[in-house]
Order: sequence, then C-alpha cells, then structure tokens
Amino acid sequence: MSTVIEQPVEARLVAAAPRMQSIPATLHYDRCDPFAVRMAFPAPATLEGVEVCWTFSRELLMAGQEEPVGDGDVRVRPYGYDRTVLEFHAPEGTAIVHVRSEEIRHFLAATNALVPVGLEHLQLDLDHDLAELMRDAA
Repeated sequence: MSTVIEQPVEARLVAAAPRMQSIPATLHYDRCDPFAVRMAFPAPATLEGVEVCWTFSRELLMAGQEEPVGDGDVRVRPYGYDRTVLEFHAPEGTAIVHVRSEEIRHFLAATNALVPVGLEHLQLDLDHDLAELMRDAA
C-alpha cells in the first residue's frame, strides 16, 4: 500500500474581478507526516512563477468542512454546501481559493483509510527522528 496520497483539485482563485480564475492545485498527504496535508500550486498559477506549497494540519482541513477554523496563515471555512474556502495569508498578501467540498471530502476519506484519525501517533518513529537530530547536531 502506498504511503502517499496525491489528489489534483480544481481551485478557483478569488480576485478583485468578479470572475474567479480556475487554477490547478494538488492536495498531498504522506503517512510519514501523518498530522499534515499540503496543497501545492504549480508555477504558472502563482504570481512569483514558482511552485507554492502550503502545509497545514489535516484536522484543520476536516474541521473547516463544518465551520470556519484557523487564525493563522491558513484558514478554512465552508461556503454553501458544495464549496470550501481556503485562505492563505503571507507577508506578500492573501490568496483565497474555492475548492469543491466533494473533492476535499474524497481526499480526506482517502487519508483516513491510510491513517485513521486518532491513530496518527502510531506512524511516528520518534526514536529514529531523535537519533537523526542527534546525528545532525554532532
């Protein structure tokens, strides 16, 4: 069984103009980092012309399906029945994207099949990670 889940999603960028631009994005989950998800935007879809990747908690993405959550760099909230809003706050500005909630629910179901919620800690090898830290410090 694979230890990584990647799912392309269609994100709609909310801009000052009334029409939302559709941009590709990828949701990513890795069993080796069981508490986190990543959302990557390819270089052509960003102002800087380089791939941008945001990492945030799987719990935040789950909770954001039901109610507004987050008070830091990433915020998630439902928007009607069929959309989820993700806000990404950086010193350069804020990007707001809409994603179909069904795509996010499908992704979250796949992550839960790989690592059930509440059992993430079983995926961690703290002894190995500590040994790596100590090796690097020496």
